[in-house]
Amino acid sequence: MKAFAAILILLGVFWTQTSALESYLLPAPNNEYVTGSMTIDNKKNYADVHVRSGLYSSDTIFDYQHGYIATRLFSRNACFIMKIDEASIPELQEIGRQAFERQTMKKIYSPRVMWVQFQSGNAMFGSIREWLRYGRPIEQLCKGLPLYKLTKSEPLTNSNSCASAGIPSILGINICERLRENY
Repeated sequence: MKAFAAILILLGVFWTQTSALESYLLPAPNNEYVTGSMTIDNKKNYADVHVRSGLYSSDTIFDYQHGYIATRLFSRNACFIMKIDEASIPELQEIGRQAFERQTMKKIYSPRVMWVQFQSGNAMFGSIREWLRYGRPIEQLCKGLPLYKLTKSEPLTNSNSCASAGIPSILGINICERLRENY
């Protein structure tokens, strides 16, 4: 009987680790006005992140199956998309591990920060071909909104016009408008 109970406990542990959906609450450190939640769908290989911070609220999809990240910034009523850069973006399992640690041991704070830029005036609206490339979760997030392509950049010295998104306490994404140079 003890062996049977041990097997059930072991199966429960493995089931919990391999279940399709994992959900996390991610408060931002030292900021009670920012709350984040994240659901990871291991079966479909994506993470869905919701950050609530008043004017600076955002939703972000990390779609590893299709290889894209899309962020919807509510203050700009637009979506921003970029290809997943494996050197800058942690794997889905690593994001889940860090989220679990952040949720259980509240003092952990070791975010990566990525800087990206978009060109104002170069928005597009997704066509069927783009939505097939970007995947259904990103289509549901961004359909009907202007879609800007992001490119990775160096940190800016003046980041006042940048918006923050990403995963609180794990991966910050600073989205900045690329300024046109006057000649």
